Amino acid sequence: MKSFLIAMLISLASAHISHAQDFKSELKKLDSEIKAAYKNKKLTELEYSKLQREQDVIQATIEKAQADDIMTPDEKNKIHSTIIRSKKRLAKYKTNREIY
Repeated sequence: MKSFLIAMLISLASAHISHAQDFKSELKKLDSEIKAAYKNKKLTELEYSKLQREQDVIQATIEKAQADDIMTPDEKNKIHSTIIRSKKRLAKYKTNREIY
């Protein structure tokens, strides 16, 4: 019975860590999309800097949430919503029909 409980705790701990890794990989993918859009002149310099600042804030939030090695559902939801918001903002900036 003890070994079963220990195995459950280990699997829960690894689930928290693996989900946190998903946030980092999502953030890295989003960052590369932002850089590619800026390189292809789909974003202005101001839009690019706003998105980069937002990426820094999200990264700091992830690090703060991981500081105690436990990510609560509230922390996960907040991080996920900021990443989604950033993706939507990137899509909006890319298609705003301004000529640069």
